[in-house]
Amino acid sequence: MRPARFALIGAMLLATTLAGAALPKIRVADGGRTFVTEAGKPFVPMGVNYYRPGTGWAPQLWKQFDAEATRRDFARLRELGANCVRVFISFGSFYSKPGALNDEGLRKFDQFLAMAEEAGLYVHPTGPDHWEGLPDWARADPFANEAHLRALEDFWRLFAGRYRGRNVIFAYDLKNEPSVGWDSAEMRPRWNTWLAKRYGSAAVAAKAWGVDAATIKWGEVAAPPKSDAPGSRLLLDYQHFRETLADEWTRRQSAAIKSADPRALVTVGLLQSSVPASSGGVHYPAFRPSRQAKFLDFLEVHFYPNAHGLYDYTQPEDEARNLAYLESVVREVAAPGKPVVLAEFGWYGGGALRLRNGKMSAPATEEQQARWCRRAVETTAGLACGWLNWGFYDHPQASDCSQLTGLLTVDGKQKAWGAEFQKLAVKFRGQEIAPAELGPRPALDWNRCTTSAKAAQEFREAYLSAFEAGK
Repeated sequence: MRPARFALIGAMLLATTLAGAALPKIRVADGGRTFVTEAGKPFVPMGVNYYRPGTGWAPQLWKQFDAEATRRDFARLRELGANCVRVFISFGSFYSKPGALNDEGLRKFDQFLAMAEEAGLYVHPTGPDHWEGLPDWARADPFANEAHLRALEDFWRLFAGRYRGRNVIFAYDLKNEPSVGWDSAEMRPRWNTWLAKRYGSAAVAAKAWGVDAATIKWGEVAAPPKSDAPGSRLLLDYQHFRETLADEWTRRQSAAIKSADPRALVTVGLLQSSVPASSGGVHYPAFRPSRQAKFLDFLEVHFYPNAHGLYDYTQPEDEARNLAYLESVVREVAAPGKPVVLAEFGWYGGGALRLRNGKMSAPATEEQQARWCRRAVETTAGLACGWLNWGFYDHPQASDCSQLTGLLTVDGKQKAWGAEFQKLAVKFRGQEIAPAELGPRPALDWNRCTTSAKAAQEFREAYLSAFEAGK
């Protein structure tokens, strides 16, 4: 056979192979609570948040990009049954100047996507964020500074436009764990505009707040103190005002992405305290799932077991307490009826953590870590329909639980949790997850819990009792 014909047949085989390996587009299923491929096959996101050890903390994934190491990691992830990696896009490598993407960062991300697609992994970009440096222009209030908001819209139009139609991108996550600040120069005029629209005059506001109108300097009302004030109408108004900033921030960026790629899925990675069942009161980030849902295709939330301080494996009651707390959070995030992904979760195993105060946590075995993580998935299955572990490897350079949260040790040995993860990935592959059927649970009073940490604690205790009674 002539060489030219060999070349033609080889090219045809390569094209067939690539076409066969191409990832199908993921969309939200009809009915809205799960994901499917464009052919209608159930899809359950199972994977990790991807960063590599040895690149500092916060990890410098793009500035120290190792393509071959990444390719090997992706192959191992597929062996473990993973189908998705969440990865942080940074200002430092991708968007150092407003209105222009960085070419070098894009070249690396192009490689990243190609290797992920080759391995059969979807990519879930999150950002832009501060992991590899924050330029001066990006240090403004991200939720109330108009120039910053416009720059973020420009970023997403450029980024989503560049990757329009790339099925390997599972979804865009607008930001990791956003939280509206308490007070800034940019927030103050917006707060007073919000008050004017809500009340119209100092007299009406004073009546609602139970104060003398003469004590209000209308048009220059300051933010209330950042401290609990149970039942305070003023504090509750301020929390609602902060929610409007979060809503507008999400709406604008989501619209920017959809304008560049109408089929792209959009979400945002919420802190667990976005459901004020934890510390409650003023610590609330103001990203309320029921309000955010209308701007997003699905919802994400992160969770770490800190219902009563750091989860101590040696205390049996801590497991139930934290699982009840976890269920209460994910239940609220699922309430709007859209798919939910537990996009960060996990806990440590295989040693002790170096805490920020210089002390060490109680040591934990790999088996204890594996049990907690498996129980976290089992407890949320049917409320959530996807799970992304916090980290692939342990990361000794970290300053938090990331030191020991991996599926693998820092030198690449599979941990007990890696083996359990693999079993779960096999269990969920191609399966439709039925809605969870929970017994009676107490309702979360958002107004009380966003003004009172005590109210949040009372809710957690009531939920724990219902959770244990329903076992």
